[in-house]
Amino acid sequence: MKIITIIGARPQFIKAAAVSRAIKEHNETIQNSTVESSDLLKEIIVHTGQHFDENMSGVFFEEMQIPKPDYNLGIKNLSHGAMTGQMLEKIEAVLLKENPDIVLVYGDTNSTLAGALAARKLNLKVAHVEAGLRNNDFSIPEEVNRVLTDRISDVLFVSTDVAYEKLAKEGFLSFPCDIVRTGDLMADNVFFYSQEAERRPKLWAKLGLNKSQYILCTCHRASNTTPETLTIILDALNEISKKQKIIFPIHPRTRQAIENYGLALEPGIMLIEPVGYFDMLQLLHGASLIITDSGGLQKEAYLVKKCSLLLMEYTPWEELVVNGFSKTTQINKEQILSNFRLVTGLSPDYSLNLYGEGNAAQKIVKTLHHYLLRGK
Repeated sequence: MKIITIIGARPQFIKAAAVSRAIKEHNETIQNSTVESSDLLKEIIVHTGQHFDENMSGVFFEEMQIPKPDYNLGIKNLSHGAMTGQMLEKIEAVLLKENPDIVLVYGDTNSTLAGALAARKLNLKVAHVEAGLRNNDFSIPEEVNRVLTDRISDVLFVSTDVAYEKLAKEGFLSFPCDIVRTGDLMADNVFFYSQEAERRPKLWAKLGLNKSQYILCTCHRASNTTPETLTIILDALNEISKKQKIIFPIHPRTRQAIENYGLALEPGIMLIEPVGYFDMLQLLHGASLIITDSGGLQKEAYLVKKCSLLLMEYTPWEELVVNGFSKTTQINKEQILSNFRLVTGLSPDYSLNLYGEGNAAQKIVKTLHHYLLRGK
């Protein structure tokens, strides 16, 4: 049974690592049993090229032992429309060649939507990991991608009860699709890889810092790298850095924007190159708190028991805000600083289990196996 996995961005590499690992375990179990070999799952990985930098892509395949992509489409540095269009065309060619039983897509990127659309137009089955996330704002490209992908998917894997409820309210329980609650793949990987990360030399120590002596910050969304918005964010970070060091693994888009706009940084902000998964886990574990515009990093912060300030007015992971693990903010200096002070005073209950026990990938693979058997 053939599965084609479509990935293109850092969060998708991380999630796909867990599912690829579970597929390998499934196949090893089959091979060591009396079950027919027709129950084996063959995964073909298609990398669209959306994140193409070695620090944003290749390092994750190497560190997390993700199988090398069978196809790399090399689509990058384009507008949303051009990127999605080229992906649709090239993914369709791969699907026609491989004729898979199902196409597996992750999250809410252009790669997600292009993969789902290409499959649906060829009347192939689609499974969507991280279905049901919503912020109800179609000015955000990710919201368009996730809503459209959900609507044309046959199997919707939801990470949380909130996501399930969103789909139910939109009528998905009456649509011809299967909705499966799995827990979150981020939890799978944080639990699985944290021990390995702990054994490695600590990046924060190499930078001359002690544990809990710094704040970890990331900022990369297009809406946060315009001249006006990035200036506001950096003004606030400069103020915060006068009291506590900030380690800032900088996305290529953000670095380019800082250079283009001639923005100044205080010495307390330590810019470093983008880091791999193990270094990021170390930085998360060692930080006092997290400032980010990444929903994925917001979740990872919770999973390592750190509070976070989200540099956005919304988050699809609203349970983190509702339960006091995270706070969103308007992008103006006073609001960022005010909400930063609030986050430093949070003391949430980390015994609350929001994202499962670390077995989401096994649930996904088991469901895919049963679903494909049912269709034979």
